[in-house]
Amino acid sequence: MGATATPSLAATLKMAWAQDATGLDPHKQTAFSSIRLLELIYEPLVRLDGDLKVVPALAKEWTFSSDAKTLTFKLDPAAKFHNGTAVTSADVKASFTRILDQATGAAARANYVSIASIDTPDDKTVVFNLSQPDVPLLTAMGSINAAIVPASEITGGKIGTAAVGTGPFKLEKWEPNQKEVLKANAEWAGGKVGVDGIDISVLPDENAILAALRAKQVDFALLNDPLVATLVPKVAGLTLNRKPVLSYHVLQLNPSRKPMTELAVRQAISCAIDRQDVLDTALLGEGQITGPLTMPLYRSDPNSLFCYKKDLEKAKKLMADAGFKDGFSATVIAATGEPPTAASEAQVIQSQLKEIGIKLDIKLMELNVYVDTWLKGDFDMAVALNGGRADPYTMYNRYWTKAGNLQKVSNYVDDTLDDLMQKGRVETDIAKRKEIFAAFDKHLAEKSPWIWLYTGYSYTAQQQNVQNFVATPDGSLFGLSKVSLK
Repeated sequence: MGATATPSLAATLKMAWAQDATGLDPHKQTAFSSIRLLELIYEPLVRLDGDLKVVPALAKEWTFSSDAKTLTFKLDPAAKFHNGTAVTSADVKASFTRILDQATGAAARANYVSIASIDTPDDKTVVFNLSQPDVPLLTAMGSINAAIVPASEITGGKIGTAAVGTGPFKLEKWEPNQKEVLKANAEWAGGKVGVDGIDISVLPDENAILAALRAKQVDFALLNDPLVATLVPKVAGLTLNRKPVLSYHVLQLNPSRKPMTELAVRQAISCAIDRQDVLDTALLGEGQITGPLTMPLYRSDPNSLFCYKKDLEKAKKLMADAGFKDGFSATVIAATGEPPTAASEAQVIQSQLKEIGIKLDIKLMELNVYVDTWLKGDFDMAVALNGGRADPYTMYNRYWTKAGNLQKVSNYVDDTLDDLMQKGRVETDIAKRKEIFAAFDKHLAEKSPWIWLYTGYSYTAQQQNVQNFVATPDGSLFGLSKVSLK
């Protein structure tokens, strides 16, 4: 018998996470749990690397015109959808046309409204003609909310019901709140995928995930609860990946509802909150106090912002000045499971606001219900974990500009914020951009429509046989595309 090649061994990554995706439409999903699944299946034109730099994805190269009003992409000629058809400029145009259609309800539509028209001179070239210079547009295109989907699937009304992407994995099976089965995309233009597939189990209790890791039933796990994550290094054979992230924990007030309509009331709440105490109690101190801007290039010293040191006397005076010396009652909503610390955060905040007479009723909701309620802005206050971005405009224009598509969530219109956002959008000088967004940061903290608390960490845990996973500041799990098992 002659020599034969050794057959390759099946290498499926067994993975667990606590919270399942809430849907499959990449243009409409906002929950972290959805984004983390969809970014393994779909791809945008570009993506951000571990240093938050723009790198190729479906586009191999791109150029801005000298007046910064035309952005041209050259698509990767090897890029194919999971149904085997090539990615063309028509698919890109159809995808952005869908995102810009208000009827779609796209989560990040506000990031792309400078796109006046899209030309497709050939199958692999896409030209975005802009109504004005738009410095953060390229960074914004690195979001999975700007994923390129097949034009035929849009026409067929199948987006959200079928998952036809171009990414490193194909979705073979999805049993909501139970499991997902992903198969490696052998034709992925991004290169060879390191495993044959990923079997994901949804285990809502993160202690159960840790137990599965201990028993070696799971190779890799996403953890959100610092109380569980910090136990991982104590287990022989397990490694904890701990990465500072841009996402931020925040107490959202609803400035359209009395008495949060009063600036003095919002500021009193800001002064009454001991952010470090919330961080220490709810997250075991696993984080860093932050103002609105969390990206390293623009992040400010929180001590320079309004009332970042607890000041009860000032808080009580502000309440009295607003006519609420004896306090008031309100409800705060929080999601179960995302983040897992939401209930604890709400309880600490409830205790702290009681000191200035605010009686806070905590209403816990399943994630789907919470997201629907949150998107409608139907709350007095909300404990939230919101995603961060590499650029201040991309991160906040949807909340703090008059045309922002999540303006209903912020319920707050401010001419100064709107003006600073627009200036920051068109300014190409980095030093001047920093000045503009420092003013934005300070003004937003002082007006206190939301009370920014802190940033935390992303946590993943893995067995020793898992190699090559790289965590990124945006909390992405896209690094699973290069993971292998030894």
